[in-house]
Amino acid sequence: MKKLHVAASPLTGTIFAGTVLKDGMTWGANKQDVTIDALVAVAEHALKFGRPVEISTADGTPEYRIIVEKLTPNVRGNRRGMAGQRWARMK
Repeated sequence: MKKLHVAASPLTGTIFAGTVLKDGMTWGANKQDVTIDALVAVAEHALKFGRPVEISTADGTPEYRIIVEKLTPNVRGNRRGMAGQRWARMK
């Protein structure tokens, strides 16, 4: 099985998941836009810790701090809204 890669487009910010070709830089034909799913997964992951999540470089230098604030109470059942869709709005 080929390794799954996840990356953000430097042009659009869209987050893609899929495989890359042998050159390690070119997406294969199966890449998919996973932007909303990735953002929700990161938000849920950060909330699980109950404090900011820091991402560091290989030498330990902090590079990112992710802080998440839940805006709606926990809802049972379909959390994706109408027709199973979610939307992201950048401020």
